[in-house]
Amino acid sequence: MTTSAPLPSGTEAAMSAGSTVTDRLVGANSRYAAAFSDPGMDARPVLKVAVVACMDARLDLHAALGLELGDCHTIRNAGGVVTDDVIRSLTISQRALGTRSVVLIHHTGCGLESLTEDFRHELEMEVGQRPAWAVEAFRDVEQDVRQSMQRVRTSPFLVETGDVRGFVFDVRTGLLREIDPA
Repeated sequence: MTTSAPLPSGTEAAMSAGSTVTDRLVGANSRYAAAFSDPGMDARPVLKVAVVACMDARLDLHAALGLELGDCHTIRNAGGVVTDDVIRSLTISQRALGTRSVVLIHHTGCGLESLTEDFRHELEMEVGQRPAWAVEAFRDVEQDVRQSMQRVRTSPFLVETGDVRGFVFDVRTGLLREIDPA
């Protein structure tokens, strides 16, 4: 079983002709920019919500949540884990740009469920330097959502912690399952 969608037609031929995926993306941007018109939006999200989610390519957050451009701030990383950098982004989102709600989304079949902190040790052995960051691997996705909710709720930097909710997105059905924080 593969977790990747097939490449768009012509992609393999274009890449084998010497171009790269980045070249393809830059070309797509040129086509996008040719039809682009400034929507005149503010950087403040219309719905005053920040969504923290995993970077997994199977999660189309805007489609899954019925969001439009400008509705939310989206913060993504491996696992959707609330790290110091996520707190940094949420703090800016709340204090400078007016968000009031935080939605946390982990998902089934996450790659962090198969890693351990040994990944850092192996990386150190390979490159000669230990990463400053933690892998934040987990075995229980629900418990990790609870931990992430707790990190948001207890951060001294965040002013809006009353509307923090966590979910697990099922990559097979597309459904969200809310996680009780208790």
